[in-house]
Amino acid sequence: MGAAGEDDKSERTVAEQVSGVIESAKELQESAASLISRTTLEEDALRRRALSLDSTIRRLRSSMCSLVKNGNFDPKDAEKLEDELYRASYVLSEGDAGAFLPSKSHGRFLSMFLGPINVRAIRQDVKLKVKEEYNSFRDRTAFLFLFFPSLLLVLRSWIWGGCLPALPVQLYQAWLLYLYTGLALRENILRVNGSDIRPWWISHHYFAMAMALISLTWEIEREPDCAQKQKGVQLFLQWAIMQGVAMLLQNRYQRQRLYTRIALGKARRMDVVWGETAGVEGQLWLLAPILFILQGFEAYVGMLLLKIALIGVVSEWQVIAAGILLIIMAVGNFANTVQSLVVKSRFKAKMKKSKK
Repeated sequence: MGAAGEDDKSERTVAEQVSGVIESAKELQESAASLISRTTLEEDALRRRALSLDSTIRRLRSSMCSLVKNGNFDPKDAEKLEDELYRASYVLSEGDAGAFLPSKSHGRFLSMFLGPINVRAIRQDVKLKVKEEYNSFRDRTAFLFLFFPSLLLVLRSWIWGGCLPALPVQLYQAWLLYLYTGLALRENILRVNGSDIRPWWISHHYFAMAMALISLTWEIEREPDCAQKQKGVQLFLQWAIMQGVAMLLQNRYQRQRLYTRIALGKARRMDVVWGETAGVEGQLWLLAPILFILQGFEAYVGMLLLKIALIGVVSEWQVIAAGILLIIMAVGNFANTVQSLVVKSRFKAKMKKSKK
């Protein structure tokens, strides 16, 4: 009898504990739901305030432009007020309040790869980690961008008797496809999180992805006369080496300049080094010629591929498509580089004028 009573008591104790756990879970759920509801209401209020302030800044800028254009406002006073508005906009967008401003559209590319997932970070430290990972990815791939084509050309001369075998070249093209896809994904995510990346540079990576994918199906001809048939591939590898050098220079020097601009409030913390950025004046003389030479050489390789396809040396459609894509990328890069340099020269002229 005594043992049976103890068993009943233990059973009741366990049942009471289970009941207590259920009640605790319900209370916790109610508390969490209440907190989320309050947080949602507070977020909505902050979002309305942020949108209103952003709209006010835009309206004041538009009003000042109209007054200056009509001659009813002193341009120098307008410049000072514009600087003040820029500071206000900078504080709004770069602080935690920036999370309540509308984000840029995710776009089809992100939706195609990631689906309907929100990739916008709310906390500023998370956004900066995304940017740091992007910079780290660029640093790693810049060395590989230089190493892989150099290795292929060295092996071609020393071991492969002047003819490139198909497999190593296709492995390199597969790596390029991975590289440009990774860059495009990261840059789209950065744009959603407020980074000022020109649309062309993301489009450029789309074109580069298409070219790498097409090149994977391009049959690499060997004997006979492989030197002539592989001339386009060899020139492309030489261009890739030059591109790797330019990427290393950009990553090292321009990023230092970007950090300085961020510290001065002239750039946003989520901004990154663009493909055409020229940096300070000393870097301008170093990088701008390299970029223009790269773009000219890229266009030359594209025209050479079209030429060898048209005269029948290599008649595959992939050669024609790769040639057209290289020319499109070269022209787009050149136009954006010139545009960037023009903007820089106008900004410097404006700064000199304001100091007088």
